[in-house]
Amino acid sequence: MIQTVLLDISGVLYQGPEAIPGATEALTRLRSSGLQVRCLTNSTRQPKHRIMDKLRDLKFEIQPEEVFTPVAACLDWLSRTGHSPRLLVHPALEEEFSACDRNGPPAVIVGDAAQEFSYENMNRAYRLLQNGAPLIALANNRIFKDEDGQLSLDAGCFVKALEYATGIRAQLLGKPDPGFFRAAVASTGAAPAQTAMIGDDAESDIAGALVAGLAEAYLVRTGKFREGDETRFAPEPTDTVSDVCEAVARLTGLAA
Repeated sequence: MIQTVLLDISGVLYQGPEAIPGATEALTRLRSSGLQVRCLTNSTRQPKHRIMDKLRDLKFEIQPEEVFTPVAACLDWLSRTGHSPRLLVHPALEEEFSACDRNGPPAVIVGDAAQEFSYENMNRAYRLLQNGAPLIALANNRIFKDEDGQLSLDAGCFVKALEYATGIRAQLLGKPDPGFFRAAVASTGAAPAQTAMIGDDAESDIAGALVAGLAEAYLVRTGKFREGDETRFAPEPTDTVSDVCEAVARLTGLAA
């Protein structure tokens, strides 16, 4: 029996500056049905507090502890290992690492750096990796739906370039890493087998959740979804639905 529902944010709850129609009500329906909610995002172009501000501006009732980002996992890793971050991330994200110790051995941290993915910056990261620095990927998504409504290259493309150049395999801290899903589930006291996922990325959200042991995963036709995604990756989704409203209706046993 499902006790917890994990949701992707961009493309599921909102797209660009607007909430997905009915998404705020769908979130309310989950809570009123007694289900716990956690939101997982691979977004690395902005710090968590800005994501929270946007959700609240769009009238979503979300608490900070209900939102899981790869940066939080990365900060924990840096603290445990004693590494010092060498950032290849969006400038807006750099504030998240301001309190990190800069005296330890370097680790290359890659997020969605947008225009910062220059030859100079990529080559600087390459040289650090060649000298023994570990490669930490905040996400490895191939594409995302940009603010202009078109698909754009995501961080995973640049992570793969560094892996190819160095022969080093990145350590992933965001979706689809099973540990990322399980940490969010564990925060609710539920088990993966009592948890469902709702996402727009068939690879990172859906296949990743099912590999992590979640019971169900619903692929929505909003956000970055394109026809054929539902059969492109394994495991395939429990079902492909129109949007978060239909997914929530399935999970709560109510008519959409």
